Amino acid sequence: MSTPANLLPAPLAARDLGARGSRGPVGDADPAASLGPASLAVLASIPAWWEARAITAGLSGTWLDIEHALQLELPAGIRALRPDPAITVDTLPDEIGAAYAASLDPSTRARHGRHYTPLALAEHLWSMTRTALGHGAPYRALRGLVRDPACGAGVLLLPALREHLGATVKADARVALAGLPNFIEGIDADPAAVWVANATLAAEALPLLASVPARRRRPLPALAHVGDGLAAGRRPARAVIMNPPYGRVKLEPSERERFANVLYGHANLYTLFMAAGVEDLDPDGVLSALVPTSFTAGRYFSTLRAELSQTAPLRDVAFVAQRDGIFAGVLQETCLAVFTKKKPRKTAIAAINGHVSNVAQVRSPRGELPWLLPRRSDDAHIAAAAATMPMTLLSAGWRASTGPLVWNRRRPDLSPTRGAGRVPIVWAADLDGGTLHRDPYRDAMRFIKLRDAADRTTFVLEEPAILVQRTTAPEQTRRIVSAQITAEDLEHWGGAVVIENHVNVLRPVAGSEPLLNADALATVLATQTIDQLMR
Repeated sequence: MSTPANLLPAPLAARDLGARGSRGPVGDADPAASLGPASLAVLASIPAWWEARAITAGLSGTWLDIEHALQLELPAGIRALRPDPAITVDTLPDEIGAAYAASLDPSTRARHGRHYTPLALAEHLWSMTRTALGHGAPYRALRGLVRDPACGAGVLLLPALREHLGATVKADARVALAGLPNFIEGIDADPAAVWVANATLAAEALPLLASVPARRRRPLPALAHVGDGLAAGRRPARAVIMNPPYGRVKLEPSERERFANVLYGHANLYTLFMAAGVEDLDPDGVLSALVPTSFTAGRYFSTLRAELSQTAPLRDVAFVAQRDGIFAGVLQETCLAVFTKKKPRKTAIAAINGHVSNVAQVRSPRGELPWLLPRRSDDAHIAAAAATMPMTLLSAGWRASTGPLVWNRRRPDLSPTRGAGRVPIVWAADLDGGTLHRDPYRDAMRFIKLRDAADRTTFVLEEPAILVQRTTAPEQTRRIVSAQITAEDLEHWGGAVVIENHVNVLRPVAGSEPLLNADALATVLATQTIDQLMR
C-alpha cells in the first residue's frame, strides 16, 4: 500500500538531500514521504484511540471526534484504513509515538535522521532541564516557552506539558488550555509525525478539557506544526529541548555563512540544531539535548565547543552507560547535555542506566580543545590531571592523519591477490590485539590497484609509523588500539602499504626530532592510563 497523494496535510516541497541526511520538509516529491502499511495503520488507529481516551476523561458527544476537539484536519481517507490492533485505549501517548517511529522504513529513518526517544530518557532530560531552570517544586507552571525544533511524535515535550498541566489544575481551565501554545511548541519536517504529535500532546489535556463546562469549551490548540527547525528569527524560548537528527547535510551559502562559527569541515545536522537552539534562547534560557558524545572531543566539533563555551556553557551531562534495561536500543555513545545562558562555574556529571549515578563535579569546560569529562567516578582524578597538561601529540613532535582509502569509492580496484600495480591494504581489523597482522576477514579486499602517479602520492605509506584505529566502541577491551608498522613490517608487506580510512597514521613532524621516539609513544598509547582517559 502506498500513501495516497492527499493523505498528509499540506506537504511542503522537499529539500535536496545532503550526503547523509536532510533537514528539509518532507513533501510528495520526496521518497521518504511515502508511508508504508504499518505507518498508515498507526495513523488510522488514532481517531478511535482518541475517542476512547476522551470517554475515559469524562467527555462525550462531538468531543470524542478528534477532528472537532482538536480542530486538526484528519489526513484524507484515514478513517477508511485498517487500524493497528495493538493500539488500544491502554496505549500511552509516548507508545503511539514509538509505534509510528518503529513503523517507518529503516532507510527512511536513517536518511532523514528520524529516531524515537524512549520516555525514560525524555523524562530524565526534562528533569535536568527543570533543575537548570530553577524549578524546585514538584509541579511548577512553565514560565516561558519550551520548544522542540525536531519534535517527531512529540515525546520530549510530554514531561514538560504534563508538569505544566499538573500545576494548573487549580487555575481557570479554559484560560490554561488556551494559553498552552505560549508554553509548548513542537516543529518537525514530517507532516505525519506532526499530526501524531498534536494528537498525543492534546490527549494529555483531555481531563482538563473535561473540567470546563460544556457550553464554555473550545477546541484544543495544536502545539506542533510543520516547519524547518533551523529557521532563524523565532520568538525566544526559555528552554529548547531536542533529540536532533544526525548526519551530514548540504547548506545554502547563506546558511553556511550563518553557521560559520560552529562549522569545521562538513555540516553535521546536530551541530546546526544545537547552534540554532542557543540562538533561540532568551537571556535566562536553557538548551537540553540528547546527542552523541562525539561533540565533547571530536575535531569536527571543535568550533561548536568554542561557541558553546562563550554563549551557553555546559551545566550538566549524563552519559547513557549501557544498552540494557529500560535503555535497550539506545546507542551507547549517547549523552544528555544541558547548557545555560547563565555561566556555570561547575559541570555536574552523571551516568544513567535505569538509575542515576553521580560521577563528579568538574570545572565547566571551555574552549575548542577536547572536553575531558569522566564517565566513572574513579576516572575523575585522571581527567582532572590531564586537563592541566599542555602537551599534545603535535607539541611532542608527532602529526596525525587519517588513512586516505575510502574503500567503497575504489571498489573496482580492490582484489584478494597481489598483481602488477597492486599494493596491500592495512585495515583497522589488522590492528586488533595491538600487533600488526593480516585479518583473514579482510583478505577478500587485501590489495588495491593504483591507477597513476597521483594515486601513489596520495595513498602509499612507505615509512615507519604508528597506526591507531580511528573508531572504537566502549564495549571493546581497549579504546586506543594501536600498533607500530616498522621498517621490517613494511619490507614484509612488500615495501609499501595503503592505509584504510578507519585507521589514523602517526608520523614524526617533518624536519624535527620528536620528544618521544616511536617505541616510547607506542608504549604510552598502550598504557591503562591512556585507555581510561580515552573513555
